[in-house]
Parts: sequence; structure tokens; C-alpha cells
Amino acid sequence: MAKYIYPAIFAKEGAFYTVRFPDFESCYTQGDSVQDAYEMASDVLCLTLYNLEEEKADIPTASEVSAIKAGNDEFVSLVACDTLEYRQYYDGRAVKKTLTIPAWLNTMSEREGINFSAVLQAALKRELQITER
Repeated sequence: MAKYIYPAIFAKEGAFYTVRFPDFESCYTQGDSVQDAYEMASDVLCLTLYNLEEEKADIPTASEVSAIKAGNDEFVSLVACDTLEYRQYYDGRAVKKTLTIPAWLNTMSEREGINFSAVLQAALKRELQITER
């Protein structure tokens, strides 16, 4: 789970723009304008990297922009994405977890009105080195 930046090739094709990522075999999209294509490119890149992270697959190293050759009516641009932000946005559902703690700790925590879910979330974020956005 990280922030990534990869080069993408944008091509004007008729009334829209296509985008492909040379570092990924099946990572491409299109948009009605350059801005729309860029937003779609960031989204498809994030989805591709999210899937690779979930599969624990190797994440390819980004190519150097200078190594990418653009053709006629094409240009190369860097596209960024953040898979942690993507996860938080698209998968914010709550899941129930059962855990075990000593009775004395439970009694003291309940007496103080401690929210167990909030404490567990904070501890997990700290352990995973996730900072709030």
C-alpha cells in the first residue's frame, strides 16, 4: 500500500484520448478530454496496483520517462495514485472482529467508557504506519 507514479502514453484519437501504461500489460483507459483521460488513468492505475497488492504480486518498477517513445499525436505524462487512499474510498465498510482480552482490562476499559473499535483502529493504523489524511 503506497503512493506510485508511472509514465503513461496519451494519444489523441478522434474526439477522445486513449491512455496506456507501458509498464503494465493490461492497463489502459480513455477519456473525453485530456483532464478526463488523466483522471481515468489515475483510477485504472490505482485499480491495477491495488489488485497486484492484493495478489501479493511483484509491482513493476516505473520506467524512466525519457525511455518512453511517443508516436505522432501522442505525449508521455506521469500519472500518480495512492492505493491506500483508494482502499479507504472504495472499501470503507465496517467488519466485525471477535477478540479476547483479560477480564480486568475489559472492566477497566468499560468503566472509563473507552470505545474498543476506535482504540483497535488507532492501534492497527499505528502498527501499519498509516497516517490520517
